[in-house]
Amino acid sequence: MEEKVVAVIMVGGPTKGTRFRPLSFNTPKPLFPLAGQAMVHHPISACKRIPNLAQIFLVGFYEEREFALYVSSISNELKVPVRYLREDKPHGSAGGLYYYRDIIMEDSPSYIFLLNCDVCCSFPLPDMLEAHKGYGGMGTMLVIKVSAESANQFGELVADPTTKELLHYTEKPETFVSDLINCGVYVFTPDIFTAIQDVSTHREGRANLRRISSFEALQSATRTLPTDFVRLDQDILSPLAGKKQLYTYETMDFWEQIKTPGMSLKCSGLYLSQFRINSAHLLATGDGTKNATVVGDVYVHPSAKVHPTAKIGPNVSLSANVRVGAGVRLISCIVLDDVEIKENAVVIHAIVGWKSSIGKWSRVQADGDYNAKLGITILGEEVTVEDEVVVINSIVLPNKTLNVSVQEEIIL
Repeated sequence: MEEKVVAVIMVGGPTKGTRFRPLSFNTPKPLFPLAGQAMVHHPISACKRIPNLAQIFLVGFYEEREFALYVSSISNELKVPVRYLREDKPHGSAGGLYYYRDIIMEDSPSYIFLLNCDVCCSFPLPDMLEAHKGYGGMGTMLVIKVSAESANQFGELVADPTTKELLHYTEKPETFVSDLINCGVYVFTPDIFTAIQDVSTHREGRANLRRISSFEALQSATRTLPTDFVRLDQDILSPLAGKKQLYTYETMDFWEQIKTPGMSLKCSGLYLSQFRINSAHLLATGDGTKNATVVGDVYVHPSAKVHPTAKIGPNVSLSANVRVGAGVRLISCIVLDDVEIKENAVVIHAIVGWKSSIGKWSRVQADGDYNAKLGITILGEEVTVEDEVVVINSIVLPNKTLNVSVQEEIIL
């Protein structure tokens, strides 16, 4: 009997993506294109490489209609059932899994992958599954080494260097614990559901106890949490660390969290370089004779039209129906659907929103600090940059026309 596998991808909801504005105004963040594919497409296509995969579930708070089209097209494209499950209210990262346990378990899977949509990595899922089977625990989490300075922004952990068992886990600690961090990618056995249920039952028991006793010691920090709200890190990983139930699998590849537009541009580049290894057919080529000159890793949608005298790359992604004029230079940018970039314009370290237009001899650029608020220039939907206008390190909200140059501004 083959052991079936299912995958659950947490996609969040409209209240979560506020740092992603103005790009999340008209498209859910998980559907924003990185390297020409929806953000969520990258973990989904990684799941497709897992042997005996039965189903993929997307769990989040977005309206179902926002995902309906995408889910049906990706199911057809990958020939694997993908379903969107909408949470009625927040249940926490583990509670959301538990809320849909009956649907997730309907194929009787032996293993359940849990991934976060806003993680960018190479998703070594088949290798992780093999390691998990070898460990024999309830769960295995993907981990990576980072610099000691940046580690405290994430969940830090200590693992046994030999057995790889998770010995200690702390979410965003105030003092340095370890340079190993949690990547937000897990594989569990169905025992995870019992562990989540135990947290809820324990919380219910404490709530009942509190009703019959006013003893101060019972006024714990968890008193405000509903019984069905269960967080994977604080409620499952921390208490179960060191109990021979959780193990780690270290990735040596890239890993980033996609919290902001700046990071999405960086991650688009990471995925493009990944294509070079596993999907080279998706990358554009050209030497300036029949096609535009292409430098480094570039994605061009089949419907985009690029003048042969243009030069594009590295890290450029052109979406559907983009038109790029003669002599245009594009470096490190995401250009979204239906954008026109006219002759001799230059775009560097920028995201150009849907239906926008950049005039002749204009420059839209930034210094490319992916972590800074104005480190990349962002044009929202339907922004017009007129001829010979320079836009540097700025964010322009939708439906604006710029006829004068701007620097380090947010155009409301």
